[in-house]
This record gives sequence, C-alpha cells and structure tokens, in this order.
Amino acid sequence: MGNTDTSTAPLFTPFTSDRLSLTNRTVMAPMTRRFSPEGVPGEDVAAYYRRRAENNVGLIVTEGTGINHPSSVSGSSIPVFYGEKALNGWAHVVKQVHEAGGKMVPQLWHVGMTRSIGDLPNKDALPVGPSGLDLSGEKVTEPMTEKEIEEMVEAYAEAAADAKRIGFDGIELHGAHGYLIDQFFWEKTNQRTDRYGGDIIGRTRFAVEVIEACRREVGPDFPIILRFSQWKMSDYGAKLASSPDELERFLKPLTEASVDIFHCSTRRFWEPEFEGSDLNLAGWTKKLTGKPVISVGSVGLDGEFTSGRGADTTSLDGLMKRLNNEEFDLVAIGRSLLKDPEWVEKIRNGKAEELLPYSRDSLKTLY
Repeated sequence: MGNTDTSTAPLFTPFTSDRLSLTNRTVMAPMTRRFSPEGVPGEDVAAYYRRRAENNVGLIVTEGTGINHPSSVSGSSIPVFYGEKALNGWAHVVKQVHEAGGKMVPQLWHVGMTRSIGDLPNKDALPVGPSGLDLSGEKVTEPMTEKEIEEMVEAYAEAAADAKRIGFDGIELHGAHGYLIDQFFWEKTNQRTDRYGGDIIGRTRFAVEVIEACRREVGPDFPIILRFSQWKMSDYGAKLASSPDELERFLKPLTEASVDIFHCSTRRFWEPEFEGSDLNLAGWTKKLTGKPVISVGSVGLDGEFTSGRGADTTSLDGLMKRLNNEEFDLVAIGRSLLKDPEWVEKIRNGKAEELLPYSRDSLKTLY
C-alpha cells in the first residue's frame, strides 16, 4: 500500500443524523454475492457479515435483495427479501451482526430491464420497466401499466415493513446503475409521457412514491437511504444531470419525500462530477440538499471495479482530505472489505501494510 501520511482519525469519529447514529464513518458497500440457494441466506452468509461487524464496520449494507415481485432478481442464488424462509434467514443475519456490535440495513432491489427473458429463479417472469426498454434503448416488453407501478411501489413498502419488523436498522433503496428505479430516472429507458415520465422531475415520481410508501410503513424514525448514480452498467459516461442546477432539480423531490441519506455511487471517488469544482457526486449532493451523504468508489484500491481486473491497495490521503473538508459524511468500502473483513480495524490500528489486495478470485469465496 502507498504511504498514508494523513491521519485516518476522521474515519473513526461518531456519526449522528436525525435517524441514525454510528460509531464511525465506515460503511460496507452493497455487493452482489451469489451464495444464497433459492434466495435464502444461510449460516455462511450470516458469518460473512458478522465478521465485518466484529471488525468495527460502522454500517453494513447487505448485497442487493429482491423485493416481492417475480422478476426482481436474475439468478437462483441471489437473496430475496420476502417469504418466510428468506426473511427468517435475514433475521438471523441481522441478529448475528447486532450481537457483534454492528448496525445493518438491507438493500432493497429490483433489477428491472437488466433481467433477460428466461432468467431464474422465475424463468416465466418477464422483465419489467417504465417503457419496456433495455439499457441499450431496445424494446423488450411492454411498458409498465399504472396498476403495475402501484403494485411495485407496494412491494417495496412491504419489504421496508419487513426490514423493520425483523430488526434491521434502516433500509437502502437501490436506485443506481441502471436497475429498476434508475430506469425511471434515466431518459434513455424512460420514454413515458404520463406523470412517471417527461422531464427530470417527472422521472423521479416513481422513486418518490416508493420512498413515501416505505415511510408510511416504517414510521418517522426509521432511516431510509437512497443509492443513486449517474453511470449505468451499460454506459459509464451516462448522466442523469449534466450540471449542478439539473442535479438540484433531480434531488429536490427525493429530499422532500424524506430520504435521510444519499448514497452517491461513483466508480472513482476522487473524480470531480462537474467542471469548475473538485466536488464529487457525494460532495455536490450534500451541498445541494444539506443531507448526509455516503461517498464510494475504489476506496483503498488503485483500480475501479468495472475494469474487470484485480487491484492493489493504495493511499487513503486523498480520501481523508475530502472527509476532513466535510465534503461527505460516510465512506463506503466495497472490494477492499469483500476480500478483507479486517480492513477497518487494520486502518484504525495503523496496520495498512497488512491490507490485502483484491483479485477477481475473491468473488468465489465469502471471506
């Protein structure tokens, strides 16, 4: 690892917002792990998350978990967040995390039009999206009807209610990377002319209804995090907002719908979001909304995850400078924590030389 000359102490100060308190500023980023047969997380998954809690990760965000809809995920070993078996599995996971002193939120997910026709676990379920368009803009299915949208909103709300009931500390809604909520956000995949489409504000309508429905279910004191991104899996250069003014218009209805924390997904946290400022997406989001934000993107590594290769450990100086400047409030760590459950403790104890590099083979194991 490169020399880290700047103190990492800011990472280990407590975080407190209106609805969430954490012992430090570290977050385990959500990362899809295909280790839940028939969608049910088992003891190995519980132990995987518990190890991070034992090593003082401030907040653990689960891998994406499918809401109660036939086409919410694309794979038989991706966990879901409905049904007695899966929810009992998640109740055990969060119990293990709490026993180790950690806090945890599930990431509630629907993959939308990124699902291929015939995908498991429900091979007869067609992919759904605002306009039936895949990420390349090609028509695959019919647009969702207003009734289908209403039912989808309720599926998110049901998952939020279950998350609170079985003991989680909040929820995260996956609205990034070209999945369902983001397909409503993005003009390329949302060609609707009703109230769920049109301009950038109209395209937030679905997410606003999801957030409001979740809030009704969980009450006023339960944290709701929204993850969003500019980039898509199919287009790293995609933009929902091409200027700060446009980003402000996008964020305003989401803020008013009662998002507590924005999780601002970028591939490389150090890259400026707009010309004329060093602020990244999280920095701009905090400036425009006043809400707490999570920054993420190749933290502690010298290569972004979308490169498809491994990555070596690297200095945290740039990250600490931005955190010291209060550009963001929390820092999500992905591949570094996937490979090394002790990453946070090693940083806290000044043992950066013991950090483990990430390799693609790391995906094959629940370390």
